[in-house]
Parts: sequence; structure tokens; C-alpha cells
Amino acid sequence: MERGRFIQYMTAFALSLSTATLGVSSAWPTPVIPKFHRNETNVQITDNEIATMLAMSAPGFVAGSLLTRFVADSFGTQTTVLASALPIATGTLIAVLATQAWLLFIMKFLWGFGTGMVSTVVTMYLAEIADKDIRGTLAVGTRFMFNLGSLLVISIGPFLPYSTLNYCILGLPVIFFAACLWIPESPYYYLKKGKVEQARRVLIRLKGKEKAEIELESLKADVNKEMRHSGTVCELFTGRQYRRPLVIALGLKVTQIMTGTLTIQQYLGRIMQDANINMKLSTILVIFGIVKFVVGIMSSILVDRVGRRPLLIYSYFSFGLCVATAGLYFFLLDVVALSPSLLRPYGIVPFVAIILCSVVSTLGFNSIISIISAEVFPLNVKPVAMTTLNVFGGFAGFSVTKTYQAVKNISGLCGAFWMFSVIAFSGAMFSYFVVPETRGKSLREIQDMFQINDNIEIKIEETLLSKQNGDIELNVLNKESSL
Repeated sequence: MERGRFIQYMTAFALSLSTATLGVSSAWPTPVIPKFHRNETNVQITDNEIATMLAMSAPGFVAGSLLTRFVADSFGTQTTVLASALPIATGTLIAVLATQAWLLFIMKFLWGFGTGMVSTVVTMYLAEIADKDIRGTLAVGTRFMFNLGSLLVISIGPFLPYSTLNYCILGLPVIFFAACLWIPESPYYYLKKGKVEQARRVLIRLKGKEKAEIELESLKADVNKEMRHSGTVCELFTGRQYRRPLVIALGLKVTQIMTGTLTIQQYLGRIMQDANINMKLSTILVIFGIVKFVVGIMSSILVDRVGRRPLLIYSYFSFGLCVATAGLYFFLLDVVALSPSLLRPYGIVPFVAIILCSVVSTLGFNSIISIISAEVFPLNVKPVAMTTLNVFGGFAGFSVTKTYQAVKNISGLCGAFWMFSVIAFSGAMFSYFVVPETRGKSLREIQDMFQINDNIEIKIEETLLSKQNGDIELNVLNKESSL
């Protein structure tokens, strides 16, 4: 293996330690919520307070994403990754010391804040430094580590006391901070700041001396071309060339979150208790975590072989079928009110359905959407675009978390699951008709693809305008001749 490519892999591994920490924080409610219901913690908390606690990560996510744009533009992506360790560590310390529910609200806000910082900058950074033939693999590799973090907390969480679990989590942000101290800064960032020599040195590390100069000239041309336009929110929403990438990225982001994959994972322990399944809860959680982890490995292999678009379509469609099946079981249990003893032999159905939901979402949209979002936007608006996506995602996440508990209270779990099913089918349709394939294309080739489409639209409009002008001139001549 070439030295430059080895450094790319090691950089991705260091970054993936931050996403592993995010996996731990996102899966923390899965083993902890049953502890709340069994009064095994020092915190007395109601179901509505649990829903509020989970929802607080969304505004934190939005705030972290907004700050990331300014930190990344001013100090670079490496500094941004390092800074994200502080809110995560602070939130975990609060979890260790908390005795009241409102302290857990602050904890989840801070975890969301750190998550917003990491998720905004990591995929953007990897898209800028990685070779195009391994870009998808490296990005999905960070998702694999996210799943590993989830597996760890889901597997050991049921067996550890609440306070011990929180103490274990406290060391993770320290580890990823230390690992990310040595990663190189993005050459794109250096070129945007006019630091050509620093960019050259980074490229020599990442690509080798032979490719560095060629890559540098290519990046300089890209930066000069893309930085002619101001990368503002107004430019993002009004610029014609950003219209299709924005629709693609926003559509995928909203459908991904509104399918409720994270909500189902967080409430998994409670859902399985409601399902009256004849299996220990700790066993259920361990199986769920292991399956999610193993499938994450498969996803990193498939994404650059099968392609983004087919995985998106099939994963959304399959998720919709699986979650609808789970909804049918709870419809028979809660609405039709069949005897629990009659349904007990079929209690495995919602468990298998939710496991399959985890399989297809991890293979598909949960692993791929962040890659596509980082690929479709040009450099000058990429920080703004990623921040905007996370803001929209934060609002969507807050909505789905609060809506889940409300819908469950009104119509039972079947209503919530069928709502997720409809959104998943909508995501499949959106992916089929709107999302292009980006596998194997460089960032420049992807932008050229969107530019070609824009040029076609412009030519069509110019042709129609010319035709209209010609008709007007012909009408004027006819009137003049009649006079």
C-alpha cells in the first residue's frame, strides 16, 4: 500500500473514533430507558420527560452545526473536530452527576451539540482528502465505527449500573481528541486561505510526491473557480446551480430522519417490553447491536461496488415493508385487542421486523446519505450547505422524537410505525426519480454533471424565449403589412 493512501486510512480511523463516540451517545437511551422505568437510577423521570430529554439533542445538534461553519472556516476542520470533544465530555460528566431530569435535558443538548459539530465536519473533510475510488469506503467506515460504539453501549449497558456506564463513556471523547491531534488539515482549507505551500505539504503526505503537484494544480483551479461566488445561505437558496443538489440533499436528509430509525433504536427496550416477547431484554439488545455492527461492515464494502442509488431505493422500500409489518402486530395487540396469550407465539415478529429495519437502513440510507450530501455541493457552499442540512435535520429530529410519543399515546405503536412506513416509501420514490448515481465520480465530475443539466435547462429556456420573440416579431410584421 502506498504511504499516502495509508495516511488516508489512518486519518479516517482517527476521525472514526469521534463517530464511535457519537454512536455511544446516540444508543445510550436504548439500555438506559428500561432502567428509568425500573427505577434503577438516581433520576426520577416520566415518559413525557424522557421524550423531552431525547428531543433536546436536536436543538443542540442545530446549534453545534451552526457553530461548526464559523469554526471550520476560521480555524480549519482539524480544530473543529478537536473542539467537538468538549461538549461531549461535559455532557457525559453531567450524566454522571445528574439527580434531576432537567440536568439530563442539558446533557442531551450538549451531546447533540458535539454530534452536530462532528457530523458536519467529518464527511466534508473526508470528501476533500480521500481518493475518489476509496472515498465512499472511508466515509462508510466512519459509520461502521458509529455502529461499533452503538454495539458497545447496547451490549454492556443492560449489565452495568447506570453510574458505571456513564463513567465508562466519559473516557471516549478524551481518546478521540488524542487520536485527532496528528491528522492533517484539509488542503482545500489551506488553498481557501491562500496558504499554497501548506497545501502542497499536506498533499505530499496524502498523495505522494508524484501526484501532489498535479493534484495541487487541479485543486487550485477548483478553488479559484468555485470561490468566485460567495458561499452564503442566500447564495445557496437562490443560486441556480445549487438548486438540484439542495433538493437532493434536503429530501434525503428529511426522509432519513423522519423514518424514525434513531427513535426506534432509542425506544427499542420499551418497544420490546410492550411487544410481550418471550425473550430477555438484555438478549434482545445484544442481538440488535451485533446485527447492526456486522451489517455496518457489509455496508462499507457495498457502497463503492453496488452504488449509492440502488442501495438507497431498496433500503427505503425494504424498511417501509418491515416497519409496516411491526405496525400490523401492534395493531392486532393494541387496537383489535387480541389476547396477549394468543399473540405470544408471534411475539418474535416485531423483533425480527425491527432487526431487519436495522439491517436495511444500515446497509442503505443511514450509511449513504451523508456521503451523497458531501459530494453534491461545490466547495464554495459546502460548509453552508452541510450546516443548513444539519439545521433542517435537527428540526426534523426534534419533530419526530416528540411526535412519536404523542402518536403512541393517541393511536398506539401501530400508528407510529405506519407513519414511519409511509415516509420510507416516500424516500424510495424520491431516490428513484430524483437522486443520481455518484459512485466512481470525482467531486469535479459530479459538479460538471449538475452544470450540464443546468446548461440544458438554460438552453431550453433560451429556445422558448427566442421562439416567443420570433412570434412577436412575426405578429408585428403581419400587422404592419395589413396596414
